[in-house]
Amino acid sequence: MSDIRNIVILTGAGISAESGIDTFRSAGGLWEQHNVEDVATPEGFARDPALVLNFYDMRREALCKVAPNPAHDALARLDAEFSGELLIVTQNVDDLHERAGASRVLHMHGELKSALCTSCEMRSPWNATLSDRPPCPVCQAPTLRPDVVWFGEMPYQMERIYRAIREADLFVSIGTSGAVYPAAGFVRDARDLGVQTLELNLERSEGSHWFHESRQGRAGELVPAWVEELLR
Repeated sequence: MSDIRNIVILTGAGISAESGIDTFRSAGGLWEQHNVEDVATPEGFARDPALVLNFYDMRREALCKVAPNPAHDALARLDAEFSGELLIVTQNVDDLHERAGASRVLHMHGELKSALCTSCEMRSPWNATLSDRPPCPVCQAPTLRPDVVWFGEMPYQMERIYRAIREADLFVSIGTSGAVYPAAGFVRDARDLGVQTLELNLERSEGSHWFHESRQGRAGELVPAWVEELLR
């Protein structure tokens, strides 16, 4: 793979599951014992903002109790040692990539440790609770919400992501279901552009047939092995 100079990596819930973070949707349509529609949609927030703010406060607090796993560590190593262009696009709202040491990271679905003001639309780093309706650090309005992308909202920085895919030599998907768009369509975009594609997942995803190669297994084993192979 010595001719690989530009890599785009997409990571999903599967890479953080081994750290103890629940995957987004269980077989019963619940997310950490809540209906997804109640805690991850603008309509749910409008209907019961206290429920939603408390839910994300608990998730933010739980994030402090988990740590990056070998898959995060391996991507941080790739970030540090790969001399070409690299963009890690994550669907996850946790900060485990950054805590492992990666810096070339784009959070397309937002971040738990960030708050968005619905009055002035400014974002602020956030580690405290939102349930008590604190004022926005910028405009002082008590209108902060979790800075995460809910169903029905547009993911962040899509133009940058598509530009990176157009310029890539290799697209890698790690720990994703292949069911949530627009991220699930990235592999097709890459294939149409002649980009090499690789899937690293616990099991074959819904979009596995679009990849040139699909490897199954635990992210904590597959990702370090692939990074070693690439850097060697």
